[in-house]
Amino acid sequence: MIKEEEYKKRRDIFSKKLKDNSIAIFSSAKPKIRSNDTEYPYRQDSNFYYLSGFKEDNSYIVFMKKDNIAQSFLFVQKKDAKDELWNGKRVGKEEAKKRFLFDKILVSKKFKKFKKKLKSVYEVDKDASANVSLMRLIKSKAEINLIKKAINITEKAHHRAMNFDKISKKEYQLQAEIEYLFKKNGSYSDAYSSIVASGDSANTLHYIENNKLFKDEDLILIDAGCEYQYYASDITRTIPVSGKFSQAQKELYDLVLDVQKKIIKMIKPNIKRSTLQKKAEVLLTKGMIEKGILRGEYKKLIKNHKHKRYYPHGIGHWMGLDVHDKAPYKDKNNKEIKLQKGMVLTIEPGLYISKDDKDVPEKFRGIGIRIEDDILVTKKSYKNLSSNIVKSIEDIEVISSQLPKNLEFIRG
Repeated sequence: MIKEEEYKKRRDIFSKKLKDNSIAIFSSAKPKIRSNDTEYPYRQDSNFYYLSGFKEDNSYIVFMKKDNIAQSFLFVQKKDAKDELWNGKRVGKEEAKKRFLFDKILVSKKFKKFKKKLKSVYEVDKDASANVSLMRLIKSKAEINLIKKAINITEKAHHRAMNFDKISKKEYQLQAEIEYLFKKNGSYSDAYSSIVASGDSANTLHYIENNKLFKDEDLILIDAGCEYQYYASDITRTIPVSGKFSQAQKELYDLVLDVQKKIIKMIKPNIKRSTLQKKAEVLLTKGMIEKGILRGEYKKLIKNHKHKRYYPHGIGHWMGLDVHDKAPYKDKNNKEIKLQKGMVLTIEPGLYISKDDKDVPEKFRGIGIRIEDDILVTKKSYKNLSSNIVKSIEDIEVISSQLPKNLEFIRG
């Protein structure tokens, strides 16, 4: 739980970045139509939530700075019995005054008039959203605890996926089991659309159909994470349908896992994300040469982007209020932002080999592997927040094969 004092502290920090004699305006997310008159579940805009902790739509935050003195205003939808009958209770102006530490609380119907009056006097600060995004790079202790909770729930789901009897089942049945564990353990929603990709489907990076029948000889790439109190987790594990990896699957899996471990060990303050990317590309390319997937000298292959045929994506991304957190990778001078204590990022190397790729040894065709963990940058090094989610071949095979199929496996 994040206390109201922390949201106020964020607004105070943001106010210091605000230009004098200017205003900044943040609007709540708008409800999104699913079809006709049905809507998707509402989720607040992440920047808006970061500054306020307020979850309702039709609301606004206004910052006003004059003579280097800043004020913050929250506009909320007024209480209306008819609207609440259909859409649920509103906080309303009076309750908001008690709960939220803004300088002033107003009703949303006054916003347009208020905005028009301010814009005639003050300049609109164009860097407002960028400044909030930059603030979101460094997580507070409370934010890290919420991310840990999301990962803890996701751990249960991934271990259950390993233990789940997949024979003669379809991908969406395993997806349902994963997402059931999310909700059973207190997650409001998935952090993103779950990927449950078996066999060659794992070679489609954003595969979400999840409708194929599992085949005993296939691997399953599961990229699934839940959201807890608006904070995301993002975990990928690759597991065998049968509970046992084939020799070819082991070879590629161990290559990806070894690369991931080496990249994670590199994480510390002042290292660049691009350094991690380049090292991952070198290690994966050398490994592919050893396996006969690529042929040639590794530096030349990388220079000509030949490795991207099998490893097309980045080594990782920021994570927080959004699974791909809206935080910059470069500063205002276009220089890459180095890792700092309190940042959270994913590390996710992978290899993707199409079943139709005749340029690689036949035994590797149709195999897609990704392994992804969520990493916190500490004062001198790192902490793997998702280290309890097993990923060695031995541990995966133990959970898949030796525990009763109707038990939920919880490590620790």
